[in-house]
Amino acid sequence: MAAINRRDFGRLALALVARAGGLRGSSGLDEALRAGVARRNIPAAVFMAATAGKTLFTGAYGKREASAKSDLTADAIFRIASMTKAITSTAAMQLVEKRTLALDEPVAKHLPRLAGLKVLAGFDRSDKPILRPAKKPVTLRLLLSHTAGFAYDTWDANLLKYLTATPRVSGEQPVPPLVFEPGARWEYGTNVDWVGRLVEAASGTTLEAYFQRHILEPLGMSETSYILPPAKFGRLVSSYERRNGALVETPLTQPAPPSSFNGGGGLYSTASDYVRFMQMILRGGLGPDGQRILEAGTVELMKANQIGGLRAGILKSVNPARSSDLDLHPGHVDKFGLGFLINTDAYEGGRSEGSLAWAGLFNTYFWIDPRRQICGVGLMQYLPFADRDALGLLGEFERAIYAGGA
Repeated sequence: MAAINRRDFGRLALALVARAGGLRGSSGLDEALRAGVARRNIPAAVFMAATAGKTLFTGAYGKREASAKSDLTADAIFRIASMTKAITSTAAMQLVEKRTLALDEPVAKHLPRLAGLKVLAGFDRSDKPILRPAKKPVTLRLLLSHTAGFAYDTWDANLLKYLTATPRVSGEQPVPPLVFEPGARWEYGTNVDWVGRLVEAASGTTLEAYFQRHILEPLGMSETSYILPPAKFGRLVSSYERRNGALVETPLTQPAPPSSFNGGGGLYSTASDYVRFMQMILRGGLGPDGQRILEAGTVELMKANQIGGLRAGILKSVNPARSSDLDLHPGHVDKFGLGFLINTDAYEGGRSEGSLAWAGLFNTYFWIDPRRQICGVGLMQYLPFADRDALGLLGEFERAIYAGGA
């Protein structure tokens, strides 16, 4: 197919979908996405969309690694990074349902390390950090909604400055300071890392074991784990980093099992596995065989705005090699629930008002549209996050899905 510009791609995709009479198995959309991946020089991508009960579209593009002779397949395994957070949030809410945890009690009850937290108020004239005691305790609700005060140094200049100047010590690292008073604003950070530790402390088991027993196995997500066995290594996709404008491949090696499990990231998964998770949310907490993963009321709570008048979803990078600036919904004010970004206005030609979404560092993205009963996922595997081409292709895929009458 001849190269086409970005605007024409969207028009072509919609026309081809309409001509195909639907999305399932649509060769037209498949061809348009294949052309878009090639034009944007994206090494590997898998896209999938579904309703609560059936698959609408699946497409795989590129190569598992640059030297691969065969094309990528839809069962390719990706590092989904912060898409792990929605699963960790689900685990925490299961424990809230059991009254093992409570949304508004201090998490220091289970994690003593989070007692007596400090807030980074800035730096003095000699660049010594100014730390003061936090006035409020951190709670599970604040952690799940990213309003607790923990940040990432990828997007917070003060935290980056603090961590750069703070010598590392052997053994367990000290808890970093909060960058604002708990509840004062929204800022994406390591909040759900702590939720993962909270789940482990409250359940008495590891995140891997908890996820498998209570979420992944009941949903049939057999390809999702913190541990990639050698038998599956042949489906793991290479990661890339953009250097001087070009994507440079990191050679594939068998990942060693982690020594600990991080609630904020670290899972391996496939598009079809993650769709199973999103379909559970669309079904109000029910698994594929009618088993209850979450109570319907819990799902509604996770879908509801938890940050009041604050604005969510805007990330200004201080590390351009790792992440570009992010604003998924320019000109609109988005909110955050318990584990999900919420758009308060519909996307033009795409997801409805009240849809849920988040992403992973290596340009993996998902959305869940309860109103239209549609979910979609796009998995790529390169840095920087929020890359313009990755977001552009994702948006074109989304608009094509909705235009196809799904």
